[in-house]
Amino acid sequence: MGGRWRNAAALLGAAEATDAAGRARIALAAVEVALDQDWFTGTSTAGERLRTAEKAWAESGAGDRWDLDFLWLRHDYLARLRVDGQGLSLSPRGKDPEALAALRRRVEELRDRAPGALRAGWAEMYLGLIQDNLFAERATAPTHYERALSAGERGDDLLAREALRHLGDHDHDAGDHARALERWQRATALGARAGAVCGTLSQQMLLAVLARDRGDEAGATSLATEIARWAGALGAGHLETQARNFLAGVDPTAPPEQ
Repeated sequence: MGGRWRNAAALLGAAEATDAAGRARIALAAVEVALDQDWFTGTSTAGERLRTAEKAWAESGAGDRWDLDFLWLRHDYLARLRVDGQGLSLSPRGKDPEALAALRRRVEELRDRAPGALRAGWAEMYLGLIQDNLFAERATAPTHYERALSAGERGDDLLAREALRHLGDHDHDAGDHARALERWQRATALGARAGAVCGTLSQQMLLAVLARDRGDEAGATSLATEIARWAGALGAGHLETQARNFLAGVDPTAPPEQ
């Protein structure tokens, strides 16, 4: 996403399809935009878009609803996290053991019935995220990220970028900063090539972390200052606040508060 969520939503809203299947595809694209906006700005637009997509999907008469179910999963995953300038923490909904177990079962089922390797790779990615961020099962999550990376390297830069981002996070926590740097630099390039402006800025935030780890405080400060400036111009409030908090000494790589 290029950070132009309102423009994208308006263009999709103005798009006309001649058949129900086309309307369903437009509705799904609108959910993608809303999820990205909600993550980076703290809005809550995806729920309404998902309900619209449900109606459009039913009217289309399409059989396999994997894409719609996966969007619901992403929405419900986000609802269990509190994302702000301090990083990630669990929301009240993220502390319900039964709800978390049900969410993990859903992503496992999506992986098992995925129509193709790329969709299976995205399910693996979210299985890793759920284990990492909701269950704090740090030891097992990288296996899923590796599988996601393998799938992404066969044709999806955004999936490969996500996997490298989180594998690098584990490298960083293990003290292997050279490996983390390699993965995070590659993730930054892949995100830029895919047009993910906010995702690329958030990836550069991790490069600022490594600069600080190496003792290059001037480099870390310069990079974080520009990230805050860009994020502010885009309206990505969470990212801007994270960059400014980093400048004040906050570590954005700290694991979610359980």
